[in-house]
Amino acid sequence: MDAIKIDNLTKRFDAMIAVDGLTLTVSRGELFGLVGSDGAGKTTTMRMLAGIMDPSSGDAWIMDRHAGREGESLKGSIGYMSQRFGLYPDLTVLENIHFFADIHGLPQKGRQEKIDRLLAFSNLTPFKKRRAGNLSGGMKQKLGLACALIHTPQVLFLDEPTNGVDPVSRRDFWRILYQLLKDGVTIFVATAYLDEADRCNRVGLIHKGKLVACGTPQELKQLMPGGILEVHTGNARACLQILHRKLEGYQVGLFGDRLHIVSETPEKTQLLVQDLLGGEGVEIVSIRQIEPSLEDIFISVIGEEDVHATAG
Repeated sequence: MDAIKIDNLTKRFDAMIAVDGLTLTVSRGELFGLVGSDGAGKTTTMRMLAGIMDPSSGDAWIMDRHAGREGESLKGSIGYMSQRFGLYPDLTVLENIHFFADIHGLPQKGRQEKIDRLLAFSNLTPFKKRRAGNLSGGMKQKLGLACALIHTPQVLFLDEPTNGVDPVSRRDFWRILYQLLKDGVTIFVATAYLDEADRCNRVGLIHKGKLVACGTPQELKQLMPGGILEVHTGNARACLQILHRKLEGYQVGLFGDRLHIVSETPEKTQLLVQDLLGGEGVEIVSIRQIEPSLEDIFISVIGEEDVHATAG
C-alpha cells in the first residue's frame, strides 16, 4: 500500500517551472531518496507534500488523504524537517522538544516518557539542559529530528537533513533513520549526498523539476551503457585535462584522486587511454573496469556540470 502518491505535481513561479509534472509513489515503510542539484526542485516538492505550499497543478496524497484539501487533518500523520529546522537557540534541548509537543497538542500524560525515549534514541540525554544554540551541527540535526518525531508521525519528510554535518554525525543520523524504518515509519528524504542516496530503498533523480529516473540504486546502475573505467595516476587533475583535450566523445569525471570514463567498449577504451597518457609521459598506477556509482549515473543521465554541483 502507498504512503505517498504523487500525480503530475507541478509548481510554477511566474515563468519558471520549479517542479514539472512529477509522478511517483512511495510504499509504506519505505525509505525513498529524492536526489538532485541545487535548484532541481527537491525543496519545492517537499513543501508541497508537507502541505506548506500549494501546487500550481497536479495532486498528492499522503496516507490516502489529499495533501492540499485535507492538509489540516494530515498534520498529526506527518513530520517535516526543513533544511533550517526552526529550533529556538535560547531554549534548551528539553524546552525545544516540549515546545513542539505543545504545538502538536501532545497530552501531558505520558509525554515525559516519550521525550525520554527520544532523547535516548538520539543520544541527546546528556545534553538535555544545553541551549540549542550551543549544540554542534550534528546535535542540532538530531534535536530537529526529535522535535519532528514528538507526535509519532507515520510519514517523515526530511529536506537535506545532513547538509553541512560532519561524516560521523551523518552516520549517526542515518543509524537513527534505520531504527525508524524498523518501527514502520515511511521516510521521504531529499539529499545532495550521493552516498546517502545509495542507502535508500529507492531513489528518484530530479533535474530541472523533472523526474529523470527512478528505481532501486541497483536498478539505476543498470541504466549505464557499457561500463566505467577507473584510472589512477599520480596527478588526476592534469590527466583530466589531457583526456578532455584528446579523448573526444567520452564522458570523463574526477572522483577524488581517480578518473572515471564512461565507455560502451571498456576494453578498447582502456588501450586507447593507455596510449594517450603514455604518449604524454604519464605513469598509470592502475586502470580497471568498475561498477558504476550513482554519481556515474548522474553524469550519464543529467550531465557532468550538474553532477559536480550536486555531489557531496
